[in-house]
Amino acid sequence: MSFQAYLDNIQAKTGKSPTDFRTLARKKGFTDGSGLSAGTKAGDIIAWLKQDFDLGHGHAMALVALFKGSRKEGD
Repeated sequence: MSFQAYLDNIQAKTGKSPTDFRTLARKKGFTDGSGLSAGTKAGDIIAWLKQDFDLGHGHAMALVALFKGSRKEGD
């Protein structure tokens, strides 16, 4: 499955776009606009995404990669 397919599936399941998730992550203090905020661990983000959006581990990790900047939409 391509990275973009993960993002598409996340949006279909949650109704939220990658931009929506970036905004939510920033509001929660997980990101600072250029990547993860200092002290933020991937596990904290994964737990939030699993609890609040019922995402599986792989889909949550895709969003972590997006937040870190190691992957981008369209990959």
